[in-house]
Amino acid sequence: MKSTKVSVSNKNLREISPEEFKERLASKLDRHFEESVEEASKEDIFAALASMVRDGYSGKWRRTRIAESANGHKQAYYFSIEFLPGTLLKSNLLNLGWLDTAKEALADLGLDLDEIAAVEPDMALGNGGLGRLAAAFMDSLASTGYAGNGNGLRYKYGLFKQKFVNGYQKELPNDWLKQGDYWEVRRESKSVLVKFGGRVNMVDDHGWMTPQYEGCTVVRAVPYDVAMVGYHNGVANTLRLWDAEIAPEDELKYPSIADRRKIEDLTSILYPDDSNYDGRLLRLKQEYFFVSAGLQSIVNNFIKDYGEENLADFPKYVAVHINDTHPAMCVAELMRLLVDGHRMDWDEAWEITKETMSYTNHTIMAEAMEKWDVGMFSQLLPRLFDIVKEIDRRYAAGLEGKVSGDVIERTRIVKNGQIHMAHLAIIGSHSVNGVAALHTQLLETEVLSDFYQLYPDRFNNKTNGITLRRWIQIANPDLAKLLDKTIGNDWRFDSKEMLKFEKFYHDTATLTSLQQIKLANKQKLAKVIKDKTGVVVDPEAIFDVQVKRLHAYKRQTLKLLHVLKLYQDLKAGIDHPKRVVIFGAIAAPSYVFAKQVIKVINAVADLVNNDPDIKGKLKVVFLENYNVSLAEQIIPAADLSEQISTTTKEASGTSNMKLMANGALTVATMDGANIEIKDAVGSDNIFAFGLDKDEVYTYYANHSYHPRDLYESDPVLKKAVDALIDGTIPNCASEGRALYDAFLKDNEEFLVLADFEAYLKAQKLVEKVWQNPRQWAQMSLVNIAHSERFDADKTIERYASEIWNLDKVEFDAEKA
Repeated sequence: MKSTKVSVSNKNLREISPEEFKERLASKLDRHFEESVEEASKEDIFAALASMVRDGYSGKWRRTRIAESANGHKQAYYFSIEFLPGTLLKSNLLNLGWLDTAKEALADLGLDLDEIAAVEPDMALGNGGLGRLAAAFMDSLASTGYAGNGNGLRYKYGLFKQKFVNGYQKELPNDWLKQGDYWEVRRESKSVLVKFGGRVNMVDDHGWMTPQYEGCTVVRAVPYDVAMVGYHNGVANTLRLWDAEIAPEDELKYPSIADRRKIEDLTSILYPDDSNYDGRLLRLKQEYFFVSAGLQSIVNNFIKDYGEENLADFPKYVAVHINDTHPAMCVAELMRLLVDGHRMDWDEAWEITKETMSYTNHTIMAEAMEKWDVGMFSQLLPRLFDIVKEIDRRYAAGLEGKVSGDVIERTRIVKNGQIHMAHLAIIGSHSVNGVAALHTQLLETEVLSDFYQLYPDRFNNKTNGITLRRWIQIANPDLAKLLDKTIGNDWRFDSKEMLKFEKFYHDTATLTSLQQIKLANKQKLAKVIKDKTGVVVDPEAIFDVQVKRLHAYKRQTLKLLHVLKLYQDLKAGIDHPKRVVIFGAIAAPSYVFAKQVIKVINAVADLVNNDPDIKGKLKVVFLENYNVSLAEQIIPAADLSEQISTTTKEASGTSNMKLMANGALTVATMDGANIEIKDAVGSDNIFAFGLDKDEVYTYYANHSYHPRDLYESDPVLKKAVDALIDGTIPNCASEGRALYDAFLKDNEEFLVLADFEAYLKAQKLVEKVWQNPRQWAQMSLVNIAHSERFDADKTIERYASEIWNLDKVEFDAEKA
């Protein structure tokens, strides 16, 4: 065991002057492109800046790895099918302490950092909140000084690039790697092999049953590492992304390009279409590929540092976190590596596995908890299936006589021809957490209540968080400067300091500054909207924003009905404050209903935006291809944050937190983290509405929700819903009918019409407060101040101390 201690220093990082920055940039351009700054394109300047940034963190990255190993730091490995870091140039500049210097130096050269940074494509490694959370945690692990690494897939195209054609979503390849990725480092020497299919025979090898693989497909997993740079602290952790290649010894098996594509396409796209067998099989392959590759790499690294003879100490130095069910095979794969690869007794391996693994559940919807067909799983992963079956058998046998047979049957991993991945993750972990207080409560009392009764000590809550650094310092620099001016800059290092901002609640100058900052951000977004859509919007209007994944439970449909109500009012001469409704959302390619919603919203936008009768009082904008970079433009400009999911359906939400931090006021159901936002800001600083969880569950239990009764009894509601089918909205007859039928279906799961009246009342209050700009600014200020509660750094501190048992990395930051 290593015991060397690397020296510790808490001194600030070495600063770089604008003059030195300009000299380095000129040198990079001269050496790499044989160009001067004046001759260089934006693309070349971006490449030179990226190279400078890599130089800036490379020593820190190396020293962090050395310190982690030399000091025996326990490391957390965060396994996630998605990571959504967005662009990294400005984030890395910020965390190195170079962002302001870079802006100043480039301005001296007549250049705009924002324009140059826009050259960088978003990394297509995620889809929405799950991936953004994982990326935020990577930033926070480094910034709080812990040894924490990401483990995922290096998608060549990611999900897809969303385009609207005649209002319909079309999916195009997102070739984000076309020009190469400036941040990744290929680690060919760390490659491992992953096996699929074939047959496995267990043979006796000197008294130990050993698997022999026949006829399997072997895929080479090659890691590409991306540095995750800590904020002003010299720490740089690693996001490891795996790519699939043909194993060198198998080159002759794949003579044609088509043959090679069969292997290489394993890591082409995120979330293959699961509406058909081939798509589901590819998704299962992807999940096992990054799980097996990641765990092999971790075990190999542990043995290099501590020796195979010390594998019993594995949980003292390694924490593996299962982010949602996609990496749940970690439980069985670690067992396979320990039992098959290192000949460890099953019971000892099982204790090590449980102590190593922890699991975050991100849903309460049963259909969203992954299950795999036994036939598919056993054919693709025969040895892993044997291990899953044995885990399941021992689990059931261990509970025999202790709990009822019904409980055992409900909680088994393998049942009814399916493998329940959430059950595998829970049974094989020492910690199971939800991501908001309500979500965790519902897991314990409803969705996973059997498991909670069996393992109450395993369950805990860790409310999600966001990277305030990115969403204020990068996305909204003028707000950051106002915070500096009013409360000092300590908030940049300790977000709790933001609470002091509330002291300026009655300060007219501060409130005026807030209003001016918001207006300037809205003017910038108005230009983006004009450039992207041709729609001209008024920055003085309410910017009413709903940006998130397109799903029935998130209820973009409720917002749509409100838009129709506003439009009908304006047509009838009933006045409302001017409003711009802004949507951003992507629908899964196989999710027909979500794509129908997109078409209807776009059709309504065409209707509203081109109707001269309403005199521009209402505009509807659906910005295509919503991603992190677009979010950074929309969120600082938002006045109103739409968080209107069906209560009990949204696990947490994180867009609610980002919008809150930028001063948007939230109209919210009491779902997910909305409840905690209300607790933080007080009921006077949020527009809460709708059914509570008990009312929702009563509807579900009694099957007593009959939306047609509401429709027939409420003429306002009926008129809005009828607009979907009465010809009001051109060019979407079939899609409008699909929404109409969904709304009126008995016991409609998402209770859209049930919340409609309460939603209108909340929006009426929104309009009333909007008429009092000072009150709106005061409410905005309170939201900004209390967004500190949702800083991901705090969330990570709780994970680190309460689940992973990590300590801080020790090294000499001054030399880093």
